[in-house]
Amino acid sequence: MRRDLCDGVGIARLLNATLVLPKFEVAAYWNESSGFADVFDVDYFIQKMSGCIEVVKELPKDIASKEPFKVDCSKRKGQFDYIESVLPSLLEHHYISFTPAMSQRRDRYPEYARATLCQACYSAIRLTSSLEKKAIELLDAIPKPFLSLHLRFEPDMVAYSQCEYPNLSPSSIAAIEAARVDRKPWTGELAQIWRKRGKCPLTPNETVLMLQSLNIPTSTNIYLAAGDGLMEMEGFTSVYTNVFTKSVLLNQEDFTRMHGNTKAALDYYVSINSDAYVATYFGNMDKIVAAMRTYKRMHNTLFLSRKAFAELTSKGLEGVALKKALWEVHKNDFAIGRGFALPDCFCEFEL
Repeated sequence: MRRDLCDGVGIARLLNATLVLPKFEVAAYWNESSGFADVFDVDYFIQKMSGCIEVVKELPKDIASKEPFKVDCSKRKGQFDYIESVLPSLLEHHYISFTPAMSQRRDRYPEYARATLCQACYSAIRLTSSLEKKAIELLDAIPKPFLSLHLRFEPDMVAYSQCEYPNLSPSSIAAIEAARVDRKPWTGELAQIWRKRGKCPLTPNETVLMLQSLNIPTSTNIYLAAGDGLMEMEGFTSVYTNVFTKSVLLNQEDFTRMHGNTKAALDYYVSINSDAYVATYFGNMDKIVAAMRTYKRMHNTLFLSRKAFAELTSKGLEGVALKKALWEVHKNDFAIGRGFALPDCFCEFEL
């Protein structure tokens, strides 16, 4: 949500367009219909963006009843010019619904558009006061110091990856199959190629092995920044016993009332303020957390290499030999406290 919003701001500046507060299409992820104002401080956002772009809460009455002209650049490959590609549609229809290109290099925007995007990402977007209060309450409840671990092994994540895992429990297998729909897993040689490309999420047991290879003590306080329904956690919590979750730390009545995206916002807040952040995946959450931690000069951020794990285990390494090899892969990043793939955080910081 943050990434797409920042993209929208930068592109609105490029096109000299007015930005209407977005209505998030989150049903596909969270089975809900929460809006911008449920998570972010609307008035603060509009105030901070003043002078960069104009932001309005609602459409003007003369076009409110019209359907926007849809412009979808999400599948566009390579570099292209938004002004050349999109501005004609905006000028013709006056009102467009825009989906940015996923692969577009934002550091190639003109300086004025980059400045606007950075203003949005690092200054203008903050949680609502009530949600920030809840986030601070959660942060205060976690024993210090602590490591925030973004662990992705929920049924929908595994189903989406199209990976298969041996030796899962019957309940985990059933949950994954229910989430697969038409995304059938790769098999045979294709499955091995997919796994070696680093496309398969680390299991909790594999994550334990990775953390041990980095000599992270089993007594470490770990906050699980994860969605509901994490599978196969027994092996993890039997080794790392000081594991904390928002479902346990927060008032149960408050927690059950929360939507999926407000829970994700809490994980984000805790993760950008944790003593260390470790991610088993490299998705949107991890990129924006890493960028914000860099901005805050909190560099204890590490991304575990799924590709290295797959390559090493395919060679038959296990036990002490596997841990030693994993340490060799991660030791430089671990020593300086930065992930191997920090996002293109192009805003100019004095680091």
